Formats: sequence, structure tokens, C-alpha cells
Amino acid sequence: MAFLEASVVVYLRQLYYPGGFAFPLVRIPERMILIECGRELATIVMLISVSLWLGNTRWSRFGWFAFVFGIWDLFYYVWLRLLLKWPATLLDPDILFLVPLPWIGPVVAPIAIALTMCVIGVALVVIERDGPVYKPGVVAWALGVLGTALLLYAFMYDVHASLRLQPLLPFPYGLLAAGLACYWAGFSLSLRRSRQDAQRAGR
Repeated sequence: MAFLEASVVVYLRQLYYPGGFAFPLVRIPERMILIECGRELATIVMLISVSLWLGNTRWSRFGWFAFVFGIWDLFYYVWLRLLLKWPATLLDPDILFLVPLPWIGPVVAPIAIALTMCVIGVALVVIERDGPVYKPGVVAWALGVLGTALLLYAFMYDVHASLRLQPLLPFPYGLLAAGLACYWAGFSLSLRRSRQDAQRAGR
């Protein structure tokens, strides 16, 4: 899946960025953008299908989804490096996703998120291997929602670059760090609560 994704990007960049991918973005026909949105959503459906097949509880399925998503994203950049010798550095900006607005950020951002997803995904699969155990509380859910909101804003706030094809604004690394911190804090709280519940139940 990572090679498939990377190969599509190779074709698109050859068509629209023959001199090499760079910002400001070039205007792409609306039909091509819609096709790309459909391809991205189809990829998510494939990842969900794999997680439903591998997991046996709600949270183990989510764990598999997070792990497979993270591995896919990491190797996507490995293949781009092998095929295009890009990115030159982890700070090179990239278009990460198109739904509902184009997401823009340095390569290090999706890599950091992918690593987080891999670690948390594996932990959830291991925790749930003998049945439902993981029970996030209200605070953990709130931190998860907050972290997601911070990351989405960090990736989509620069509408000047994404929609108006203007030069990039500085990426808000602080929001990236804060969003990831929310995820790790929420997950840590949930693990503690889950262990306490398991001990009370004698598991």
C-alpha cells in the first residue's frame, strides 16, 4: 500500500511538477483533485478492512488500524525517498491529505504522528489480546479530542498556501507538539485506569 501511494505521487509530480515538487502549489484541475480525494478515502477503507479482520475487540481493531496506518505512512516516505530522492530533509513541506481541506506540513509531522500511532496501536492490541480491558475515561477522551483539533488546525490553517496558491506560512510546531502531548497524556491516563479496573476485577 505504501508503494502504491508513492507511485501515484510519482506520476502526479511528473505531470504537475516536472521541475521538482515545491511551494507555491500549482493549480490542478478540479476533476483530478476529486479523484485524489476518492483515492485517499479508498485507502482509509482498505486500512479499516484490515483492522476489522485482524482485531477481535473494538479497541484491538482500532489498535490494528493505528499500527497499519502508521507503518503505511512511514514506508510511504521511504518509497518516495527511494523513487524521487525526496524529501531532502525531514523539514521539507508536503501535502499530507486533501479532505476536507488540503493538509500542509513538514515531513517530520506525519512521521511523528505515524510513530505515535504505531506504538499506541501495538499497545492496544497487546492490552486487548485476552478480551476488552482498555477503558478511557472522560479526561482521556477530552485530551484526544483536543489533540486532534490542535493537529487538524496546524495542518489546515494555512489556507493561503493550500487554496490560494501563495507562499507557505511558518508551520506551527508548537501545536504539533501540544497535539501529540495530548494523545500521550490521554493514553497514559487510560492505561492507568484500565490497570486499576483489571486489578479490581482480579484479572
